[in-house]
Amino acid sequence: MRFTRSRNRLLAAAVGLGLAATAAAMPAVAAPPEQKRNARALAAVYSAVDAAVNRSALSGIAWYTDEATGKVVVTADSTVPEGALSKLTDAVGVDADAITLKRAEGEFKPFLGPGDAIHGGGYRCSLGFNVRSNGTHYFLTAGHCADEVETWYTNSGQTTRIGPTVKSSFPGNDYALVRYANSSLSHQGGYSVGDARVGQRVTRDGSSTGVHSGEVEALDVSVRYRGSGTVRGMIQTDICAESGDSGGPLYAGSTALGITSGGSGDCSSGGTTFYQPVREALNAYDVNIY
Repeated sequence: MRFTRSRNRLLAAAVGLGLAATAAAMPAVAAPPEQKRNARALAAVYSAVDAAVNRSALSGIAWYTDEATGKVVVTADSTVPEGALSKLTDAVGVDADAITLKRAEGEFKPFLGPGDAIHGGGYRCSLGFNVRSNGTHYFLTAGHCADEVETWYTNSGQTTRIGPTVKSSFPGNDYALVRYANSSLSHQGGYSVGDARVGQRVTRDGSSTGVHSGEVEALDVSVRYRGSGTVRGMIQTDICAESGDSGGPLYAGSTALGITSGGSGDCSSGGTTFYQPVREALNAYDVNIY
């Protein structure tokens, strides 16, 4: 992480009066405050970081613009060597003070694992939000889950069918649409769609670790997961999650905000997690949350 130093200047004035001379010390003058970059300059820094990451072989990297500081924040997980991180920042080709470097414990990866909740193809993920279109009911989950699964079940023995994956998008995005094809299953609603904001208190639910709450740290975050490609436009929070929590809902009260994508750490030590904004998925699939 880089720090900015401010310097105080001491001005001394010598005044000569005939044969006598006196020296007067002027009060310390603080350096002018650092000027924040405007939106255009900040976008240029972001583009430079984005291009440098794409040219590199690095994964385990997340980056976003922080309008409050006028800088681009680059976060590296524990798998990224210091030397590789230094090479990346050098390759960006912008002033060093335009970037804030951070470290995250653990490894940035999509949360996917075997267990309970929605099952298919040997994987377990979590149901996100129920949605509908023209009388047909569906649910949203993570795209990296549905890329691996054609048909979903309620149990690990795969005896109670939910329905098929209709569409999925990953990487780039991380959302998928699954159709309810079992009339004996209920599909409750109770949510309206909203947009997350930095500092907002939010909650997520997942089949591995249950309900946990925390705060939104950043918006429009790009993440390059290890071995899984890059996702963009993510919501970043300080909430923990683990394998199998992918696809689960992020919400504030009855407002649906996001779908769990991935992150680092666990719910014993804490972590950083990323979420696909739910509004984008609704628009992509022309469905409505309820």
